[in-house]
Amino acid sequence: MNQRMPALFIGHGSPMNTIEDNGFRRSWQALGKTLPRAKAILCISAHWETMGVAVTASLKPPTIHDFYGFPKALFDVQYPAPGNPDLANRIAELLGSETVHLDTERGLDHGVWSVLQPMYPAADIPVVQLSLDRTRNAASHYELAKKLRPLREQGILIVGSGNIVHNLRVFDYQQTQPYDWAAVFDLMVKNCITQNDHAALCNYQNFGEMAALSIPTAEHYLPLLYVLAQQLNDESLEFFNEEVMSSISMRSLQIAPTGISSSE
Repeated sequence: MNQRMPALFIGHGSPMNTIEDNGFRRSWQALGKTLPRAKAILCISAHWETMGVAVTASLKPPTIHDFYGFPKALFDVQYPAPGNPDLANRIAELLGSETVHLDTERGLDHGVWSVLQPMYPAADIPVVQLSLDRTRNAASHYELAKKLRPLREQGILIVGSGNIVHNLRVFDYQQTQPYDWAAVFDLMVKNCITQNDHAALCNYQNFGEMAALSIPTAEHYLPLLYVLAQQLNDESLEFFNEEVMSSISMRSLQIAPTGISSSE
């Protein structure tokens, strides 16, 4: 019988975290050493939006460098993890009545490999990526994600990669302290998560101006909902990387059956 795998939401921040020696990268490295060995990884990243639902279905997904203005060393990073077409088909089955496009061309974007490379540098665990369907609201994403729960019982690690607060328009690289609204909203989300108030998180617009500033567009926030939708009643929840820098929150969390080691 398979052990139920954890589910992770990782605040990925800058792709430079992949190659810089900092606390974020070290925490991801620690995760890779302490988590149970996964048969495969399903990742939901902020950086793949589609009209309708899509999933990567190639045997050898390429590494996508979907950014600009960074050092050559970052563009040189390759993450040659194999794909898993069987898992892609299983996801399509679980989503049932949904029309799922099996994309045999799409590779892994930096929302995926920037966190998986430190976690699993050998790139020897198959990776499949699920897109974010632009046609859905937050509650619909959450309900869709619930259908993926059986995967955890089959040895699949589910990873959401984004940021709870993500406003690049006002981000200041010289500012280490968070904006007041960013810090407050991050704590509001933490409290909702702790209180298991997922409905409030699906209706984050009700938090008003702080939500509008923290989530000017939803793509970095939505992966959080995919992970929270995996939570069962008998599971523990632990936060890590609880930092807000300027207008980006790095807050991350692990949902796991009681007894599975944390990221410490």
